[in-house]
Amino acid sequence: MSDLLVKPSGTTGKVHDITAANAKTAKSLNWNYVGFALHRLKAGDAISEETGDREIILVMVEGKAEISADGENLGVQGERMNVFEQTAPHSVYVPNGSTWSATAATDCTIGVCTAPGHGGHKTRVLPKPEKVTRGKGSNTRYIYPIAMEESDVADSLLVTEVFTPAGNWSSYPPHRHDEDNYPDMTYLEETYYHRLNPEQGYGHQRVFTEDGTLDETMSVESHDVVLVPKGHHPCGAPYGYEMYYLNVMAGPMRKWRFQNHPDHDWIAQRDAD
Repeated sequence: MSDLLVKPSGTTGKVHDITAANAKTAKSLNWNYVGFALHRLKAGDAISEETGDREIILVMVEGKAEISADGENLGVQGERMNVFEQTAPHSVYVPNGSTWSATAATDCTIGVCTAPGHGGHKTRVLPKPEKVTRGKGSNTRYIYPIAMEESDVADSLLVTEVFTPAGNWSSYPPHRHDEDNYPDMTYLEETYYHRLNPEQGYGHQRVFTEDGTLDETMSVESHDVVLVPKGHHPCGAPYGYEMYYLNVMAGPMRKWRFQNHPDHDWIAQRDAD
């Protein structure tokens, strides 16, 4: 199995706990910024964690939970009971140096997106994002930009959801953001948390560099996480199965600047007309 593919540790509780430290140690990666955890809670389950030096965006992937953070009760968050309802997600920002807790009002799945925090933002419920359509034909996908560059809601984190219809491609044409060379490109590590519908489905993701020093193609199943330390990272949903993924990105600059693979950029240029 690829070092970039992280399987969940179970079906309930904290099934993912990817940190800058353990990703670097376990996978021998140059990994310094992004963290991602996933809690799959049963109704009535409660969790509480400290943020330390990390800022956090909690994403209610599905289900409902009562959220408190930084001493403030933020109420019951969550709306969709199944992620593939494709309604806008509820999410909460929590700064570094804080404590947050969640009590599941229903069975729920909570994504915990983390990156270095600098105390520049306060705890708050984030506004629900508007759905954006991207791509054409079998490259069409639907985006919920939870906390992207255009919204000043975080110190480091960039977070977005993507729904890819069955038979379509996503994060395509292949693109990369692995050089600290602004404004042409920004260095951003990235994680993909995948879901498939129906649940027993699978998808494919390739992570590769132009010089061939990294080239991994993975079959991903529901609740798998793919690490993208560098290179291009397109993914595809086979016929019959919708794909969802939650992206977390972070690096030395909170801007998303990328370059398409030179062999495949013609697709983006054609579709821009």
